[in-house]
Amino acid sequence: MTVAWVFPGQGSQKLGMAKQIENLPNTLERFDYASGIFQRNLFEICELNPQPSNSLCDLNNTSNTQICLFLVESILLDALKANGFKPNYVAGHSLGEITALYCADVFSFEDCVSLIKERSQLMVNAGKGSMAAVIGFDRNQLDSLVQKIDDIVVANDNSSSQVVLSGSNEALDILSREISCKRFLKLNVSGAFHSPFMNEPSSKFADYLKKIEFKNPSFPVISNYEPSLCNDPNHLKLRLEKQMCNGVRWRETMDLMAHNSDLHVVEIGPSNVLSGLVKRHLKDVKISQVSSSDQISY
Repeated sequence: MTVAWVFPGQGSQKLGMAKQIENLPNTLERFDYASGIFQRNLFEICELNPQPSNSLCDLNNTSNTQICLFLVESILLDALKANGFKPNYVAGHSLGEITALYCADVFSFEDCVSLIKERSQLMVNAGKGSMAAVIGFDRNQLDSLVQKIDDIVVANDNSSSQVVLSGSNEALDILSREISCKRFLKLNVSGAFHSPFMNEPSSKFADYLKKIEFKNPSFPVISNYEPSLCNDPNHLKLRLEKQMCNGVRWRETMDLMAHNSDLHVVEIGPSNVLSGLVKRHLKDVKISQVSSSDQISY
């Protein structure tokens, strides 16, 4: 059986997710280390509803979401490895690609924490455009509208029935009036992620990545920018550099996984976002969820 470990990104966070893993090895030490780098109590942020006036203590603030998700996912995957589990390859959705690279030993835990601090701050400061989820639509109509309307792109191609668009607020409003779909939902985000609106922060992120050594992966990684199995650290670096200003091609990632007739997808993280996409998109696939200390097996 071919085993794929997948790691979700923003949108999968949940209050209480740190408490579910606090008795795993290194949990408190890792949260303490990252809290020192970010200069805030990240474990507490995972557990408490914030005061309305203090967005810095909000788990849904991008500055907190990305590092907290990485901490939870990395602790869970290391516990699985310690119990003798390992994948044939890995993939991650947006932020989850960094967890996938960590899982494949491309860079260290400490490098990831610093990298995520840089990435999340660049994204928070982008301040241009917005995003919207579209559910239950005609693909041909969507593609036609995206081509016709300026300043809009498919940011997350999640499945045949769900995408997330990035663009200017005006362009998103125009498309919302013209498309026939079950649901069109504006997202509460600080910018038009995974789009040309992110070219400037993406360039700064690429400069930052040049300082980090990408080691040979211990197993193949599927990247968002180019969904193919990759073992070349130089290619993985280039793909991560381009991720911020290009779309997440998750539908194609699942199609690539489907080439394995005997496939087991294991989602490692606090929720079942990616498991749900796989379940709806692929047939005859075994799916498991690892999200807490009492689930370190599959």
